Amino acid sequence: MSLKVAVQMDPMEGIKIGGDSTFALMLSAQERGHRLWHYEAPDLTMRGGRLLAKARPVTVQRVEGDHFSFGDVEMLDLGRDTDVVLMRQDPPFDLAYITATHLLERVEGETLVVNNPASVRNAPEKLFVLDYARFMPPTMITRDLDQVRSFLAEHGDIVVKPLYGNAGNAVFRVGSDGANLSALVELFNASWVEPFMVQAFIPAVSEGDKRIVLVDGEVAGAINRVPGKGEIRSNMAVGGSAVKTGLTDKEREICAALGPELKRRGLLFVGIDVIGGEWLTEINVTSPTGIVSIDAFNGTDTSGMIWDAIERRIGEARG
Repeated sequence: MSLKVAVQMDPMEGIKIGGDSTFALMLSAQERGHRLWHYEAPDLTMRGGRLLAKARPVTVQRVEGDHFSFGDVEMLDLGRDTDVVLMRQDPPFDLAYITATHLLERVEGETLVVNNPASVRNAPEKLFVLDYARFMPPTMITRDLDQVRSFLAEHGDIVVKPLYGNAGNAVFRVGSDGANLSALVELFNASWVEPFMVQAFIPAVSEGDKRIVLVDGEVAGAINRVPGKGEIRSNMAVGGSAVKTGLTDKEREICAALGPELKRRGLLFVGIDVIGGEWLTEINVTSPTGIVSIDAFNGTDTSGMIWDAIERRIGEARG
């Protein structure tokens, strides 16, 4: 089956092809004979009840500095002219992101959008995870300084982070002395209108933060992201390094609990984060990463698994 695939993502010029999951998906699609178009979220237009995208045909190759070439701009009707839309632009998960999910939802029944845009909108990484609080470290969402002080007194060592942050940005550890806690809460409340997240600090984070990828509800693989020296954040964007890993029994239990719901919601490509082999901290559905490292360590083909799931869904829809 040859598919027409529109990829909603960030500029092609800025991606790092050595580890970029979207680029890996594009290469895999091209190898299967699928045709690719690239556009960015601001290129969407709703007109006359049809969702259009100012897009360019794109071919990709694994050559640093010469990794893509564009054709001429076309105005695609995403419902009529494409079979699949990959929604892969990076967060922040802001009103622009939310608006794009509303627009893409309009092509439901005509084109498969991965991940399902309504489900992406209704499953912010740090809120959807609350459905699985039994697997989480002690957690609070608030704007109230007194509540944070009480939480710190109870747990002794905490982490404060924005509710819609990404890539480890603005993640702070506060020790039992509460130094600068008031100023930090003031900063968060001045910077964001929404509440922030507070969690008990898990010392095991020094040994890594495991990213587990699920494809259509099934485990595809995992990597352990180890923080750099002097860091509590293990995100690759802030200096973390990836190492080969397997899954603990508790992690398998977590994946078994999440899998059916992810599949039901049309969340085909999901990355969950687990600390210490047992503590679920996030469910990443917007633009998950990690598949390149997973495949490098395990000799697997996660991109191929994702395209198998997409092709299966389209085949089922077409009868």
